[in-house]
Amino acid sequence: MLISVLGTGYLGATHAAAMAVLGHEVVGIDAHPDKVTMLSAGRAHFHEPGLDELLAEGLASGRLSFDTRYERAADADVHFICVGTPQLPDSDAADLSYVESTVNALAPLLTRPTVVAGKSTVPVGTAERLRRVLRDRAPAGDEVSVAWNPEFLREGHAVEDSLRPGRLVFGVDGPRAEAALRDVYKSLLSDGVPVVSTDLATAELAKVAANTMLATRLSLINAFGEICEVAAGDVGDLATILGLDPRIGASFLGPGVGFGGSCLPKDIRALMARAEELGVTHAVGLLREVDQINLRRRTRAVELAVAFLGGNPRGQRVAVLGAAFKPGSDDVRDSPALDVATQLHALGSEVTVCDPAAMDSARRVSPELAYASDVFEACSGAEVVMLLTEWPEFAEVDPGALISVVSRPQVVDGRLALDRSRWQAAGWSYRALGIG
Repeated sequence: MLISVLGTGYLGATHAAAMAVLGHEVVGIDAHPDKVTMLSAGRAHFHEPGLDELLAEGLASGRLSFDTRYERAADADVHFICVGTPQLPDSDAADLSYVESTVNALAPLLTRPTVVAGKSTVPVGTAERLRRVLRDRAPAGDEVSVAWNPEFLREGHAVEDSLRPGRLVFGVDGPRAEAALRDVYKSLLSDGVPVVSTDLATAELAKVAANTMLATRLSLINAFGEICEVAAGDVGDLATILGLDPRIGASFLGPGVGFGGSCLPKDIRALMARAEELGVTHAVGLLREVDQINLRRRTRAVELAVAFLGGNPRGQRVAVLGAAFKPGSDDVRDSPALDVATQLHALGSEVTVCDPAAMDSARRVSPELAYASDVFEACSGAEVVMLLTEWPEFAEVDPGALISVVSRPQVVDGRLALDRSRWQAAGWSYRALGIG
């Protein structure tokens, strides 16, 4: 099939490359020439393991190309909308301006039967509204079908999740859209990937509902962490105990400084905003506390550092290990690590940040911080070392060697990623979120 992918950010670039490798002819469209140039050379404009290789394979096959012109997408059998839906700056609601501008640019080009399939995470009801826009403005009118095919990519595992997804969701407005999506994903369906075909609204809710469930698990274990700190408990051991219960499982029970990134915080806030619009605010009251627990963990990490600094952080050096919101990514959007670093900087500390992949991204967002190229440089002269992103490189650092470069051997383990006994045996004072 001929497929267009509209928007080549994290989602779009990955989806375009995967579709080409699965055998389709794919054109990725983006308004930013720099992105198009990089992708056309086989290089992603963000850090994602394995994606450059996937791009190179698609480009070498001749089935993958990128362009800034929407006209290149006009003849596609299926158009995938993959643009961002960030949180509005003055509201919890999602910003749909990129989705709307994409549909408005595409509509005049649709002169024959085709399917417009959204992958972006949007508030429930968006697809139905866009269907009316397309049928009013597209020359093909009622021959344009609409579908919603949410993505479930995990940053750091996006290639695997695209080529071997755990499930596919087809929200469709009729048999034409479902048939088209089944054709797009024919090879995955033949491999036994489960698929749920449903209505547009349910498909729109699928991604935000999944992220809400995951965010709730993370905030629940951190709520127990708050209790453990004052009751002299150990939230790490508690998470292990809960994870061994087959009814619960260990996934997303990692206690610590909390969740961040471009999905979980934005999606739960957007769901709360949409629920308010629909008049069912009471249905999502729990999510407000989920969000607040998450933010409190960041504040608590700052408090632990300030306690190590004798209550006066001004002028004292702090090393922050981690800037990305999670390992395997260079994404610093709503990063707990970078948030804690900037809070300490605002209190007067001299903060130096180190991250294996996210240094450039962090510098753009927080240029006021200092940055170091490796752990030992970042920790030189530090009064406190804080591990806030659980990169393996940080967990594997030799505490005996690191103690020789710091001013005071004090560490805050914001992810319970360090071997506490090993660090204490090496002479470090150790504090962690959720451990009393």
